[in-house]
Amino acid sequence: MKKLIKRVTALALAGALVASLAGCAKINYVTNGTITAIQEVKSGEWKNAGNEEGSAEEYVDTSTLETPFAAGTYGGVEFKDLNDVANYYVEAYNYTKTLTAQYKDQEGNTKTFYKLLGSEDLQVGDVMIDGKANSTINGLVPSIVGPMFDANVWGLVPCNSREPEWDNNLEDSTRKADADYRTSAFTGDDILDANVVDNGDGTITLTIQPKQEELAFRGQGSQGSFFEVLGDISGAVAGISVLSFTEGDANDNVKVFYRNGTGVVTIDTKTKEIVSAKYTMLVDVNVTHASIAIIKDKSASVKITYTNEYPASDEYLKERRGIVRL
Repeated sequence: MKKLIKRVTALALAGALVASLAGCAKINYVTNGTITAIQEVKSGEWKNAGNEEGSAEEYVDTSTLETPFAAGTYGGVEFKDLNDVANYYVEAYNYTKTLTAQYKDQEGNTKTFYKLLGSEDLQVGDVMIDGKANSTINGLVPSIVGPMFDANVWGLVPCNSREPEWDNNLEDSTRKADADYRTSAFTGDDILDANVVDNGDGTITLTIQPKQEELAFRGQGSQGSFFEVLGDISGAVAGISVLSFTEGDANDNVKVFYRNGTGVVTIDTKTKEIVSAKYTMLVDVNVTHASIAIIKDKSASVKITYTNEYPASDEYLKERRGIVRL
């Protein structure tokens, strides 16, 4: 029985950790899936579980690109350094977000959205409890995450809406926006490494790895100005009534590290329009000194892979949001 309690409590801790991501409006986690998973463990699935030793990771910012940056002229465009890469990307981003197209929404209304709309996908990797991977928990993660993540349709990340006039940090029209995601704040100082490829068809492809960052915010910093980041999730964790901390509070014990993510962006050199892109954001979420019921001072970590890919297919648009290109 003690073994069962520990496994159920460990799952609850992992569920609380994953549920904390509800602080990001686009990643609509809820706790019902966690409760279902706990019931599955109670039914006896936990008996087949095994533990695997995990190892602590150091957050060293190193390039993951197979081909490092090399100055040169690609597709008629000269890139002397990483600042040139950032500047060209920003020009392309800003121009692409001026382009709109007409669509039919699921009610049959004609709407003006961004021309370049994308898909999104979220995958949760191994959950580690006190540095160990538990096969029961990790086996249940897909069934927890799958029903809870409702993929949507967005413009180029970071993005608040597929409708350009709402692509800012406002919830209504009564205030003046102090953040506008129709233009990029990304700079050369935000890039850890990048490379450029001439595709030989009038396009070039930039592969960019931004510098790592802890606790990123949308539209800001190396990660927040390049990806659709989670923001401050400590408040969401603090709101989980069953979770407490033996030391400090959620602000002290919830850490979110962004590193090793990349963006692969293909640009038409004649127009500077982004014609396709894939952003792969990698996140490590860590909780320490957490307690649930009789289990005290536990740590948990989980890896998140969040992908935005452009353009979204017609099938994706229709299936996810009933959107049809005109």
